[in-house]
Amino acid sequence: TQPSPRFTEGSLVRELEEKGIGRPSTYAPIISTIQARKYVLKNSGYFVPTELGQVVTGLLEKSFPNIMDVGFTAEMEGQLDSIEEGKCDRIKVLEKFYNQLEKLLVTAEKEMRNLKTEEMVTDIDCPKCRKKMNSKWGRNGPYLACSGYPDCRTTMEYYRNDQGDIVPVTEEVNETCPRCGENLLVKRGRFGRFLACANYPKCSFSKPMSIGVKCPQENCGGTIFERQSRAGKIFYGCSNFPKCNFASWNKPINKQCPTCQSPILVEKSNRQGYKIWKCFNKKCNYQIISEK
Repeated sequence: TQPSPRFTEGSLVRELEEKGIGRPSTYAPIISTIQARKYVLKNSGYFVPTELGQVVTGLLEKSFPNIMDVGFTAEMEGQLDSIEEGKCDRIKVLEKFYNQLEKLLVTAEKEMRNLKTEEMVTDIDCPKCRKKMNSKWGRNGPYLACSGYPDCRTTMEYYRNDQGDIVPVTEEVNETCPRCGENLLVKRGRFGRFLACANYPKCSFSKPMSIGVKCPQENCGGTIFERQSRAGKIFYGCSNFPKCNFASWNKPINKQCPTCQSPILVEKSNRQGYKIWKCFNKKCNYQIISEK
């Protein structure tokens, strides 16, 4: 049999409604939070759980089984309704909940794994000193760090393939550091991807990730960079910000619109996985749909 399809924003909201979890006013914050904390990533409109999301969920289910149960959340929503209608005393409801939570917190503090202190030795060699790389956890999720720290401060992202093996992500660009001449590498920080010198920490040069498209605003002369919002969503902004307020949720493409001669198109994907190129000018209806 085929597995159930992954959640989209719409199907996740429907699931929350059916299970009695949350309210219409909390659906948007829930969806923003799971993306901002890197528990899920969006792929062609579908939510895909990250390794961080799977680990955090497992830890919470083990240490707080009753609270993580869907039935508990729905029951709490019902009690909040009763408080609003004057049928329940809010202090008693809160005391009952907190007495249960306090005991679980004390136990979890003693027994729950501390991911920040955990290191797992891998078979991957450091590209600089050839010592083994360790898998560690940071605020942006898991990453590889050289076991020769602090003498060697090499770090890199990784992902796990279908077999569960660690695959390092080392993305280079055809650009060298203007300070020391080393290659620039693609790194990921709290505000998205950026370029940094491969000779770090000896050289601390870094700059935002350019997509190679000029800003379409008149008399600007800036370049479009990839950014990341506080909610974890990728967007594109001008290098001359705040003087230039250009911003787009869709990726700008260095192609002129044949209808209105707008200097750029924007690229997006629909739920079927097809890419759509549209004119950046909202008054223009030009668009083409590519193959998958």
